[in-house]
Amino acid sequence: MKKRLFFDMDNVLVDFQSGLDKFDEETKNRYRAKGPGDKDRLDEIPGLFGLMEPTPGAIEAVHKLAEVYDVFILSTAPWKNPSAWSDKVTWVTKYFDDVFHKRMIITHRKDLVEGDYLIDDRGKNGTSEFKGEWIQFGSEKFLDWNSVVEYLLKKK
Repeated sequence: MKKRLFFDMDNVLVDFQSGLDKFDEETKNRYRAKGPGDKDRLDEIPGLFGLMEPTPGAIEAVHKLAEVYDVFILSTAPWKNPSAWSDKVTWVTKYFDDVFHKRMIITHRKDLVEGDYLIDDRGKNGTSEFKGEWIQFGSEKFLDWNSVVEYLLKKK
């Protein structure tokens, strides 16, 4: 039986900034912090999540890891951006339908999902409490897809 491996999307499989770069400044400014204590809400821009490009190396890494792991997407979508949910499905269908067709979970509680490994860049939304091993993408140990693939192929 293959071990279960989950992939986060934002800044793991997808380059978040590449989507933002496709919007004009006027649009981005409507979602920027307005005053002290406010936070940018750029992830609430409608349509944003469908416009992002894959992170360099992600497509090849997923295909290689899918040969030896039972793979799924485990992502969160901004609550106040309903288009993000459908945009993420559209993105996955465009780039990974051969791997992740009907293998996508969107949740704000990643710790409730059972698996062996979770590749995620941040410890939010239950990631740091995930019961399997959290592989922090972009960290010193897992700086890029090559380091992640090398590590996980040794663990299979």
